[in-house]
Amino acid sequence: MKTVKEQILDIARKQSVFRAGDIPNVEKPRTELCRMVAQGELVRVGRGLYSLPDAEIGENHSLAEAVKQYHGGVVCLISALYFHRIGTQLPYETWLMRQDRNVAPVKGFPVRFFYCTGNAFSFGIEKHTIEGTKVSIYTPAKTVADCFKYRNKIGLDVAIEALREGWKAKLFTMDELWVAVKVCRVQKIIQPYVEMLVQ
Repeated sequence: MKTVKEQILDIARKQSVFRAGDIPNVEKPRTELCRMVAQGELVRVGRGLYSLPDAEIGENHSLAEAVKQYHGGVVCLISALYFHRIGTQLPYETWLMRQDRNVAPVKGFPVRFFYCTGNAFSFGIEKHTIEGTKVSIYTPAKTVADCFKYRNKIGLDVAIEALREGWKAKLFTMDELWVAVKVCRVQKIIQPYVEMLVQ
């Protein structure tokens, strides 16, 4: 039978960032977590988030951290474009889509929230494993459709670039794009730009 500390270290080695709730079969791991932080065996990287001091952190680490901090969010818009390598936008905060508005940003954690419900929220979600954490991210087609839906927030030029570059990289078919466009209800807005692509 492994000790609480050993179980915590097992999780920490599998996930670059984790919460107390990620540790199975341990009722109250917080006492041990606090002791391990005090002894330098773990680092507290955010409210309720822990990591090994020498954890390997990749370029998408902030996405794993965000979904741990804000459960139920889906990586969207600029952050999703960056993940899928579409366009030239570099997010300085993590962009998350949520269904509910009753969440407050954690101080020192750069995040930007967008909100929608129903099919507009649930359609086009892919699960990717980033540093041991399952992260929900919108597909390239849904991301492009969202860019047109939220063009007033991110800029029409960003949406057009996302459409052009995503299509050029063959990250979606026209059928996939059109299904996402219908879900986001932006058919009329995107139509002229799509016609320019396929000429």
